Amino acid sequence: MSSNEQSGSENTRERTVKTAGHIVKYSREIYHLESVEEVANMTLEAAPRFINGHPSPTVVEIRRVDNLRVLESMSTELAAGDDPGPLAREAYETDTVTICAGDGTEIGYESEDVSVVDSAAYDLADRGGVTIAAPTVYTDEVGDSGAILLLHWGSLDRIEEYHVRPADYLAEHVATAIVNIRSRERLERARNDLAKRKEMVEVYDRLLRHDLGNDLQVITGFSDAVVSIADDDSQSAEYAEKIYRTARSAAELIDNVGGTVKMLQKEEGEPSVRELEPILTGVVQDVETKFEELTVEYDPEAFEYEAYAGDLLDSVFTNILSNATVHNELPVTVRLYAEEPTAETVVVGMADNGKGVADEVRDEIFEMGQKGPDSEGTGFGLGLARTLVESYGGSVALRDSEYGGADFRIALERA
Repeated sequence: MSSNEQSGSENTRERTVKTAGHIVKYSREIYHLESVEEVANMTLEAAPRFINGHPSPTVVEIRRVDNLRVLESMSTELAAGDDPGPLAREAYETDTVTICAGDGTEIGYESEDVSVVDSAAYDLADRGGVTIAAPTVYTDEVGDSGAILLLHWGSLDRIEEYHVRPADYLAEHVATAIVNIRSRERLERARNDLAKRKEMVEVYDRLLRHDLGNDLQVITGFSDAVVSIADDDSQSAEYAEKIYRTARSAAELIDNVGGTVKMLQKEEGEPSVRELEPILTGVVQDVETKFEELTVEYDPEAFEYEAYAGDLLDSVFTNILSNATVHNELPVTVRLYAEEPTAETVVVGMADNGKGVADEVRDEIFEMGQKGPDSEGTGFGLGLARTLVESYGGSVALRDSEYGGADFRIALERA
């Protein structure tokens, strides 16, 4: 090796170490951030500031196996929520830093854990320049998580170690911060889920002891009355009818509470990734079979999204669809729609042409035990729906439907 070559090599290493040092100091701040969006935005600031040549960065999150999604990007060709493209997927699947460059770029750094690919093979030849995809992948029993850092230089004659290694270092810090935040979010959902379940058990306990107890007292009272006036056919018939209605109400309450408690006992663990379309399709088929007066306008292809939820997501949809017909005397039509999803959220809407929700109960419609003035139900169906959705990290809201009735919007965390 000549003295010039040796000097150049030492200079390259020195620049690499210096850049890595800047990144380490800067990256310490991202471990104190509260959201993955904040991590991504800070990374967009750090990459062009410290990595030679001022590359345009893109931060890609690995949410689970084969699910890659852009968090933030300085590229005009990528936006939050987009699929990052084949180069990012190649880096993810091989778990290797991948360099994509055209024939005009010299590769000055080689390593067995770095792969070089032709831009023409990844539809990037027209874009020009150089792109490096640096992945950091963590795998556990849930699946893969982590991040991929994409760096693009519009023009770069030669790729050196101080381009590649700092990208790898930064990607590792970003991935660790993102995984830590997602772990905290899952823990918080689990805590909320446990708190909601305890609250619901207490509500059901009060229902059984108070409401059911009152009903049984009524049954007992009328039963005594029937015995004392058995010879009066007219009044006996009247009391017998009251006994029947009260007993039926008590029996329905027992069934509803018992069934709900069983469902809650079944609902275990953290929310997992669910495909919305098959769940909604099954629910629509079931409710249309059960309720002859209900028509559901539904396009399955509009709901081909994935979201985080539990095993009882179908109960949420069933509850709201059933309410549309139970609380309307005339035939009712419900239109299911999917709003344009954001990077984080997908919304399932259910808008009907019924009579809507009474003003006196609108503000408390999702509270346990609340029901309309003419409702014969128990008043905890929508409360259960809200509790379940919130335990998944989502929300349920009510607004007026453009068709004249109620419009329920179920927002879920997008996978």
